[in-house]
Amino acid sequence: MTDTPAVVKDAKDLLTAKGFITSNTWYHGTSSALVASIKAQGLKRSGDQALKDAAKKTMATIGNSYTESIEPIFLTQSRELAFYWAQQAVRNRSVRIEGNEQPAVFSVTLPETLNSQVKPDVGAASLLLVKEGENFMAYLAGIYQENGFGSPEIDLMKAGRMEYLNKLGMAYFDADIDASCLDLITG
Repeated sequence: MTDTPAVVKDAKDLLTAKGFITSNTWYHGTSSALVASIKAQGLKRSGDQALKDAAKKTMATIGNSYTESIEPIFLTQSRELAFYWAQQAVRNRSVRIEGNEQPAVFSVTLPETLNSQVKPDVGAASLLLVKEGENFMAYLAGIYQENGFGSPEIDLMKAGRMEYLNKLGMAYFDADIDASCLDLITG
C-alpha cells in the first residue's frame, strides 16, 4: 500500500462495513501513454489500440488469428482501486510495448441518465479465480484493513450482483464516455 500516492487514497471516505459508497463519480485506471488520446477522444470501449495491435502482430507471428472483442469501459468508485488497475495496465503494456509509462487515473462524472447505466461487473468472478485476481483481492484486503475493516468476504459463485460493486468496487459502462465527463487526477 505504501506505493499508492496520497492523491488517490480515498477509501477512508468511501469504505463502510457494507463496502464502497457509490455516486455519479467513477474512476478509470490506465497508462500515462494513453492520457493524451483519452483527453482528446474520451474513453473508448476496448480502447488500447496499441496493445491490441501488438497482440494481433504476436498472434500472426506464431500463425494464429486474433479476434478483437469489444469490451466495456471498466470503472470503480474508488481512486485507490482505479490506481491498482492503472498499475496493471502499465504492467500489461510493458510486456508488449516499450516505454516509460506510469499509472494514470481519470475521474468520470456522469449525468444521472448515464450514471444509471453503470453496472456491477459480475464477469469479474472469472478474474478472481486466477493469479491476477488473487493479487487484486490481497490489495483490496489491505485497503479494508488499513481502514479498520476485516477483509471483504465474498462467495464468487453465490454473490449477488451488487456485492461485486459494493465489496469489490467492480463496475462497467458499456458505451464510450465523452472527454467532457473526464478529469485526470493529478497530485
